[in-house]
Amino acid sequence: MERVGDSPDGGDQADRRERGRHRRPLLVPRDEDQERDDHDTTPDAEQRTEETREESDEDEPHDRILRSVDDVLTRLRSKPEKAAVLLDVDGTLAPIVARPELAAVPEETRAEVERLAARYALVACVSGRTGEEAARLVGVGGVVYVGVHGLELAPEAERWRETLRPFASEQWPWVEDKGLTVAFHWREAEDEEGARRSLEAVADRARVAGLEARWGRKVLELRPPVTADKGTAVQALLSERRLSRALYAGDDTTDLDAFRGLDGLELAVRVAVASSEGPPALREAANLVVASPAELLDLLRAL
Repeated sequence: MERVGDSPDGGDQADRRERGRHRRPLLVPRDEDQERDDHDTTPDAEQRTEETREESDEDEPHDRILRSVDDVLTRLRSKPEKAAVLLDVDGTLAPIVARPELAAVPEETRAEVERLAARYALVACVSGRTGEEAARLVGVGGVVYVGVHGLELAPEAERWRETLRPFASEQWPWVEDKGLTVAFHWREAEDEEGARRSLEAVADRARVAGLEARWGRKVLELRPPVTADKGTAVQALLSERRLSRALYAGDDTTDLDAFRGLDGLELAVRVAVASSEGPPALREAANLVVASPAELLDLLRAL
């Protein structure tokens, strides 16, 4: 049976997806994270255990859930000098707002990140913003900032800047030029469905130009077609420091790459900051699910 951190982190993705349907919204470990070692591996015993767990899930006391979560995190916080805390920014540390320039990290969250940076071997923010902008927004020293979904660590992405430039000049009310990517937002559009349909034409032209088009939380992002993402950034950060234990928290499609970047670690904790706009796959792939940046703050306080 898979338990968080007890074996190299591969996991049965089909099983993970099935269990994800039963996950509660607040600080809830995957069902398999709540299991205890059991040497009775006969199919009948497993089936009875699974049926009992599903029947009792809805009635499980809240304090028991929180104790289970604490068990999942105990190993991570037991040796902070060997562990990393890796965090997305927008939608994770900073609540989602109408426009990126309005985003703010709450002071209490900033203080908690500062505490973690003094305690753990590595605290890093892996953001869709540029590293410079993420550092300004979070504003905590001792944190490593990696921007543009990890593209800042990929020298081969540089040659695509000129290909991206015409798209940065598109007549769109909410264009965000990040240098190595261009993002088109439609959160403030009166007709959101119509706005997305209009951007599908932009995505098609970007693909013809050789770029990748990725859809996220009311955003279309155009990026270079290089092997670099939040997952490769996470792997590089951990490898450089020879760390084999890590927690990553994120809220959007690109954070799935970061989740995969934890594969193979001695201890990997994937935290989804869930929302109605977020991809269901993120929740399904997570070990723990929180319902908002405020609930993530509660989780960080436990580290």
